[in-house]
Amino acid sequence: MVRIEREKKEAAELASYAALNSFSRGRQHPEQEHQYRLAFERDRDRIIHCSAFRRMEYKTQVFFYHEGDYFRTRLTHSLEVSQISRSVALALDLNETLAEAVALAHDLGHTPFGHAGERAMNALMTDDGGFEHNLQTLRVVDLLENRYPGFPGLNLSWEVREGIAKHSTDYDIPEIASFGEGQPTLEAQIVELADEIAYNNHDLDDGLTSRMITLEQLQEIAIWRSVTDQIRKDMPAITPTMLRYETIRRIINWQVSDLIENIRSNVKQMGISDRGELIDAPERVAFFSSGMSEINKELKHFLRENLYSHFRVIRMAEKAQRILKDLFEAYREKPGQLPPHVYRRIGEENGDSRVICDYMAGMTDKFALDEHRKLFDPMEKV
Repeated sequence: MVRIEREKKEAAELASYAALNSFSRGRQHPEQEHQYRLAFERDRDRIIHCSAFRRMEYKTQVFFYHEGDYFRTRLTHSLEVSQISRSVALALDLNETLAEAVALAHDLGHTPFGHAGERAMNALMTDDGGFEHNLQTLRVVDLLENRYPGFPGLNLSWEVREGIAKHSTDYDIPEIASFGEGQPTLEAQIVELADEIAYNNHDLDDGLTSRMITLEQLQEIAIWRSVTDQIRKDMPAITPTMLRYETIRRIINWQVSDLIENIRSNVKQMGISDRGELIDAPERVAFFSSGMSEINKELKHFLRENLYSHFRVIRMAEKAQRILKDLFEAYREKPGQLPPHVYRRIGEENGDSRVICDYMAGMTDKFALDEHRKLFDPMEKV
């Protein structure tokens, strides 16, 4: 009765187009509902407790594990995306827990070594279906996590799985047809923009920490210049370090506020009054205002030109791709080098390449580096 009462309370308090636990499309494998916890809460908890979530602590994005332990990892990034997603969902009377679950899960399928690792894995799997991290995340939550006796994977609700499958950003363009053509929940749409806000701003922060970009260079960007000018007026004695932190904090706040206000305006303009109208909408409801979109475009261009194209980042990416290529070819040539629990899967499903891909995608940066040394350094113990 506690869960049922909570579902009623949720339906009464949330927006008419919010995703409700009581209207969830359910799970792939039938389960009895929990007495106290709602469906999306169970999803969030299963994600937090799974092995793939813990491994994100040592999976990086732009700066790799051995470059320094003060840069963002997939785990810290996912926590930042979750925090932003929850803030937006709460402001709009949406389902905070669903947004949180999708945010925490959205990067579970990433390879080691950030986007460079994903590009390498996709190239290595060209003849075997390729690699796309949203699809890999679905494999993780539907198949690869092995924690429950009654079913493979985590058996998440349809809404969380749809949010994973339809997560689309500059780096993620999924082609997963099994969830239909309709728009995802507004909670899942918010996660996409929260992802963009988080990675743009933490890449600025990490770029400054690494000294690959400078405060002087950032004066080229309109949003950075506008915010820092205002901060200097408000706080003339502020130190350069504190100026950096305060600028990034204000930029995030500006972007989040713009997103909230624009979604609220879009809902009214598009006449969305229930979940069905949201699904059938001709376009996403969650996007920035035109002014903020132009500001973000300039910010992304700056990061591409000054950080992602920096010679040190290119060196890291090339090194990562060589490491993954070496490992993949070694495992393909002699599958017996794989751990027994992985080797047993060879021949059971989708051929040896997909099994090797699953294994390598689950590696952390540190594990991949250690494994490469074990296989290719004759002085390293195996």
